[in-house]
Amino acid sequence: MKSDRLLSLLLLLQTRAKVPAAELAQRLEVSARTIYRDVDSLSAAGVPVYAERGRHGGIALLPGFRTDVTGLTSDESRALFVLASQSAHSALGLEKALSSALRKVMVALPAPHRPAAELTSRRILVDPDRWMSGPRPDRPARRATAVDLDVLHTAVFADRRLRLRYRHSGETEPRTYTVDPYGLVAKAGTWYLVADLRGRPQLFRADRMRSATVTDAPVRRREGVELADAWEVLRREVEHRPEGVRVRARVRRSRFDLFARIVGPTLISPEPEAEPEARPEAELQLRPQQGPFAESGPEAAEWVTVELSFPVLTAVRQLLQFGTDIEVLTPPEARTELTRIATQITTLYAPAP
Repeated sequence: MKSDRLLSLLLLLQTRAKVPAAELAQRLEVSARTIYRDVDSLSAAGVPVYAERGRHGGIALLPGFRTDVTGLTSDESRALFVLASQSAHSALGLEKALSSALRKVMVALPAPHRPAAELTSRRILVDPDRWMSGPRPDRPARRATAVDLDVLHTAVFADRRLRLRYRHSGETEPRTYTVDPYGLVAKAGTWYLVADLRGRPQLFRADRMRSATVTDAPVRRREGVELADAWEVLRREVEHRPEGVRVRARVRRSRFDLFARIVGPTLISPEPEAEPEARPEAELQLRPQQGPFAESGPEAAEWVTVELSFPVLTAVRQLLQFGTDIEVLTPPEARTELTRIATQITTLYAPAP
């Protein structure tokens, strides 16, 4: 373990001129005292490493102690660091291995290309997962309709403020904003700009931008906040909204897999609750003996009971797409809403007299 840590320490020191001991300790998950002992070990092995104390001190290597691998262009070096988010690597237990591999690649880059490669890793993030669900089959990426991504790219890498004309969902007229960009995120084939608007993180879809202009004003990012930090805040806001209406329903067991794939984000728990043989008296009163759902006994084995959460009551309308393969049990307001919409549909498609 110590030899691995010493190698990681050496690689980290080769990527930057001077690194504070506290930062090294955090990156390598050890104490600052251990870092200083490791520095002594490297020095004893002939590595020209030294420590500077004081407010602006840190640990550094003597100038010229570098390993260059020629042959890579600047664009090729940057391309290596446009990587997917670490969610897939974490699921496979390879998150630390990825970090270690990136440090080794950074050291192998020609010295003039390292700043651009490091900046790319901080300004571009690719998240392949769809909102509130797992990954889906690949599809062509959607492009911005009126704004060239190169404009956003220029603002991000030049550290300049952006002036946007942006149309929000449900609105017809665009609004004008001046924002401080952190970077770009590709989320399931859609590009987003992550930026601060009046000091608060905001998400802007590229295909909703009507125009984008790079200003001469320098960007005003919050101190210590990187793209990954701002993206995590925004992602949580989208995927973890407050619970609205809880709905209890039963689904035909033979159709449950399809049902779960389509409405998965609304399921409170992924495992369905088995349909009981006997129902509470109150529920039987709620569900009068009518239609194909009045059966009991062996018929009940065909169903599984699930709980769902919708942001608003009207969102239960999406359950109509499953026809008679689903029945909402509670609350009564949800049943009333579905009845109302079903009646309107019946009236709309009724044969002309």
